[in-house]
Amino acid sequence: MRKTNLMIAVKALQNNDWENAHNIAQDYSDVTANWLHAVLHKIEGDVVNSRYWYAKTDGKKYEDFSDTRLELIEIAESLKT
Repeated sequence: MRKTNLMIAVKALQNNDWENAHNIAQDYSDVTANWLHAVLHKIEGDVVNSRYWYAKTDGKKYEDFSDTRLELIEIAESLKT
């Protein structure tokens, strides 16, 4: 269920539904949800909050991706395993 919901959040964000994606992401506290949460705040332009959430991942950093669309694809791929 967690992976399914996080995938729904990724798809929502890919469709510019930031609010729905954020609501789902904040329901979870695992590494992938934290990564998604970091990307949400990166897209929002809240660098400080984004960096806070990246610090709660497994070593990912704000600077690792310059294109959030590609980062969302990587998150989606990680949810398939």
